[in-house]
Amino acid sequence: MKIYGVVGWKNAGKTGLMERLVAEITRRGFTVSTIKHAHHSFDVDHPGKDSYRHRAAGAREVLLASRNRWALMHELTDEDEPSLADLLAKLSPVDLVLVEGYKRDGHAKIEAYRAATGNPLIATTDNSIRAVASDTALELDCPVFDLDDTTAVADFILAEVGL
Repeated sequence: MKIYGVVGWKNAGKTGLMERLVAEITRRGFTVSTIKHAHHSFDVDHPGKDSYRHRAAGAREVLLASRNRWALMHELTDEDEPSLADLLAKLSPVDLVLVEGYKRDGHAKIEAYRAATGNPLIATTDNSIRAVASDTALELDCPVFDLDDTTAVADFILAEVGL
């Protein structure tokens, strides 16, 4: 599987770019999966639901299945957070895995950047960032795309990974 990341500070446009890239790349006939890193505790379940009650009772894993999808929830409890490599190994094979976050890992990435956030560019100090998708013109030693030019960003990523 090919892997490519989308990184950036909070409110830089990462999730919107990810959403548009998934739609554009799958429209072109490629299979895509995503991994999203969260810096906070999150829950995909809700109090009162049976699966939530199973986890609250102490189940280590709860697999929820229907005819439309299945989801496996794994409680880490006393375990360390799994590495990106560990998580990638759990995915079914696809043409491309787009990873949102994991900015400190060494895989190739594009940075989403919005000037209004006031945050510094990550690309200036991180060689794993191969391009920037920005809402403002930038002079950098790597390609810079308009943040809303999904076609150009998708072309770049697919060329980078050889698809």
